[in-house]
Amino acid sequence: MLQLANRALVATVWVSAILFGLYILAFYAASLINGNMNKWNKLLPGIYTPGARAATLSIGLHFAAGGLILVMGCIQVMRKIREIYPRLHRWIGRIYVVASILAAIGGLLFIFIKGTVGGTIMDVGFALYGVLMFWCAIETIRQARARNLQRHRVWALRLFALAIGSWLYRMEYGFWFLLTDKAGHTNDFHGWFDNIMAFFFYVPNLILVELMVRSDNRNNSPQFKIFTSIILFLATTFIAMGTFFFVTHLWGPAIIGLFK
Repeated sequence: MLQLANRALVATVWVSAILFGLYILAFYAASLINGNMNKWNKLLPGIYTPGARAATLSIGLHFAAGGLILVMGCIQVMRKIREIYPRLHRWIGRIYVVASILAAIGGLLFIFIKGTVGGTIMDVGFALYGVLMFWCAIETIRQARARNLQRHRVWALRLFALAIGSWLYRMEYGFWFLLTDKAGHTNDFHGWFDNIMAFFFYVPNLILVELMVRSDNRNNSPQFKIFTSIILFLATTFIAMGTFFFVTHLWGPAIIGLFK
């Protein structure tokens, strides 16, 4: 049951994260290249300010690198790729880690230069997210070079859990708006739900990774493994439903539009 739950979650995240990564590259990176950054503000108010070149470049770097790590991270978690093509895994891993570091630096620079739309609480939550991503990226490559493969795997999973945070942020907001008619949210992101979301989009991900890692221990009780399996199945259901909704209403049209 636990093995099935792990595989179901990984497969669902793999498909959804790749689609969201393509969407990020199609919408945000393409808008940066085409010089039409005003489109960014349609989804994230205040993210782009004409004339603020340093802030635009920082957040543009964050978006481009973020889309890249979502796509590449999904490849890295595939066991068959690691086992059959270890050299490919290592080279993609190097690019993945560098992209993660660039995404973290880009986001942190944007917060330092301009600050987030949500003010101090969002600044703290997003800055902590960037610091954690930078730390996990460094540890991932450091453990790989030291040949501590088990520790490398754990840090890589933590990094991937953070990498999918921007994707879950939008998905969680989408579900909340649908179910509660935007309760606790304000247009300037100062509502009580906005304050919770400044941390919620990545902290549960890290907790889930720790549950997955600890569930591999044979000494754990059957009750703990059953509990972990239920949590993983619930997370899989949530992600599958969110993916269907966003692909049909937002991600799909943006990706298709890139090729028109």
